[in-house]
Amino acid sequence: MRRSPVWSPEQYGTYADERARPFRDLVDRIGATDVRSVVDLGCGPGALTATLRDIWPEATIRGIDSSPQMLEAAAQYADDHLSFELGDVREWSGDDLDVIVTNATLQWVPEQLDLLPGFVRALRPGGWLAIQIPGNGDAPSHAILRELANKPPYAEYAKDASLRPDVPGPADYIEALSALGCRVDAWETTYFHVLAGDNAVLEWVKGTGARPVLQSLPDDVRPAFEAEYGARLAEAYPQKPYGTVLPFRRIFAVAHKER
Repeated sequence: MRRSPVWSPEQYGTYADERARPFRDLVDRIGATDVRSVVDLGCGPGALTATLRDIWPEATIRGIDSSPQMLEAAAQYADDHLSFELGDVREWSGDDLDVIVTNATLQWVPEQLDLLPGFVRALRPGGWLAIQIPGNGDAPSHAILRELANKPPYAEYAKDASLRPDVPGPADYIEALSALGCRVDAWETTYFHVLAGDNAVLEWVKGTGARPVLQSLPDDVRPAFEAEYGARLAEAYPQKPYGTVLPFRRIFAVAHKER
């Protein structure tokens, strides 16, 4: 049986500024005013959720995440206007919300388009839904991961953990959210992050995309996998004097519920 990975706020926080940029670009396209209630679905360690207080200082903001480890890290940001709670995005429901943000979360949910009607219903008339997901499933970082996870001796443990659902593109979001009575702004961006440090792409993916695979491996198998994976990544993403370039495609959709 495939187990949910235990997420590490510390590892995820590596290259925090680069991870934050898509969140800022997403939220910048939300045109909400007089905001009273905000939910961040898949809030992670809470640092980005906390920045929403600066945008909507009068709002009540809730961060929801399925990882106890992430929520433990997020607790440091809680105050009278900002709270965090354990929850699964697939089971969540709400009502009378002004803004729903879900950043780098829905890529893990195969049925994510089926969740959109519930998200839109949770918005008050005139509310906003903002979604960002990685769209880099064909990148070398992921292709190499799948290849290694599907060969001996790793496949016995990691084959299922390497499976990732197909993700919608901007046009899919436009079609699905328009059918729910929303005006939709959808786009994609490829960031070219310049990462510092040795084997920087390995350190990046250990906090996110590669984590389920790495955690599926027994302790006596994992070091060999990580060494082989790291060597392949270093070849695919060579380190330069100025850093390592990681092209990273991301997909965005911002929907405004009609009044």
